[in-house]
Amino acid sequence: MFGNKSSLSPGDPAPDFELPDQQNRIHRLTDYRDDWLVLFFYPRDMTPGCTTEVCEFQANYNYFQMTNTRLLGISTDSPESHQRFRSKHELGFPLLSDRKGNVARVYGSLIGLGPFKLARRHSFIIDPGGRLVKIYRNVDPAEHSFEIVQTLHELTSGE
Repeated sequence: MFGNKSSLSPGDPAPDFELPDQQNRIHRLTDYRDDWLVLFFYPRDMTPGCTTEVCEFQANYNYFQMTNTRLLGISTDSPESHQRFRSKHELGFPLLSDRKGNVARVYGSLIGLGPFKLARRHSFIIDPGGRLVKIYRNVDPAEHSFEIVQTLHELTSGE
């Protein structure tokens, strides 16, 4: 009922994906080779916790840009819903639509509630070589972006 447990661990290759964004442009993991990448899964556009989370990521967006870190939000919402959500909150990063939950499932982030599928609030830091470096499960939407920034600082300060 609640989806599968992921066997992903830090050091594993990040599972590939191919998903449309809010403008139906396709994004693939391979598009982000040579950059740090943060994938964050969230349940629903326009809900209080998810709005807090994406707005916190937006508040730290300059840091992500300065460290050459790409940021992608993923939920099971439609591209149209993502466009409204992104516009309303003036987000600078893409929101990807995983309508069937296939990518969330591979990343161990899918909740199946009968016919409804939602992404769990999980995040993944992927290094420029495409390997999982850090996995966050069931995060606090108000604190999580800062936690990611701290981890990225630790990971990239020696580069």
